Amino acid sequence: MANTTTDTKAQQKPHDRMATFLADDLDAVNTLIRTRMASEHAPRIPEVTAHLVEAGGKRLRPMLTLAAAHMCGYDGPYHIHLAATVEFIHTATLLHDDVVDESAQRRGRPTANLLWDNQSSVLVGDYLFSRSFQLMVETGSMRVLDILANASATIAEGEVLQLTAAQDLKTDEAVYLQIVRGKTAALFSAATEVGGVISSADESIVKALYDYGDALGIAFQIVDDLLDYQGQSSATGKNVGDDFRERKLTLPVIKAVAKADAEEHAFWKRTIEQGKQEEGDLETALSLLNKHSAMADTRDEAIKWAAKSTEALAPLPDHPVKQMLIDLADYVVERIN
Repeated sequence: MANTTTDTKAQQKPHDRMATFLADDLDAVNTLIRTRMASEHAPRIPEVTAHLVEAGGKRLRPMLTLAAAHMCGYDGPYHIHLAATVEFIHTATLLHDDVVDESAQRRGRPTANLLWDNQSSVLVGDYLFSRSFQLMVETGSMRVLDILANASATIAEGEVLQLTAAQDLKTDEAVYLQIVRGKTAALFSAATEVGGVISSADESIVKALYDYGDALGIAFQIVDDLLDYQGQSSATGKNVGDDFRERKLTLPVIKAVAKADAEEHAFWKRTIEQGKQEEGDLETALSLLNKHSAMADTRDEAIKWAAKSTEALAPLPDHPVKQMLIDLADYVVERIN
């Protein structure tokens, strides 16, 4: 007779296994989030925040902080504060992103800016950033404050860079990587790094955790950009082709533009740079991406970064969480199979 418990564990996704392992800590994080997103004078703040925070997100970034602290043997209370901090920063950036991108759907639900308005989304995002800094100060660690403050600035810098580069056909893979490292990977690497720092881990361990988060974040964003063209809305919580409609020059398109002939280049110039999109343009874009193997090449790039993230974990001691982190890196790219 098969071992049902073992079979169930094998079928669980890595982030679900990690959530089970960290269940008590995640409960504490969720309690702290609900407490700190409250507002005595502005009831719209918890309304808007709860819409996104409780929309079924995986809590991946805060889990990375908790996992890193567990691996490093931390036994204090502040990994909970830092995990909540990371989630607040992430939620704030999502609120702002949906306004900038004029998005209508997030995690399979209408966006906050659609349900309320742009002003509410921006101001509640600002409130969450402020709350996140209050939480990090409470740890009493200047180094933690430095890491997360730098990450917040880097995220904003990456988003602004994307504004100027995303609709410019001259944007190459190096600039794309700079954008991704800013807007996405910076919070992944900060999330893992502060877990090591709050635990007073050896510097080689802290560096390994940073490198893991950095590479994982890059792989994660590359996969997201690929899924925008080949994913399913039911799985991604977004509309397929949103990046094309929003004229974002992501890695699949950058690779296709690099191989484009004059006629194809004119198509990308019209649709991405000039924003003159017509019926059937998305289908044409998909055809060109496939013609030049841009999807397959992008997938290879994601696999490369996922492998780098697992390699970074080599200096870390054996621990149940270490294997979960390795499995998580594998799962990030398995989403595109």
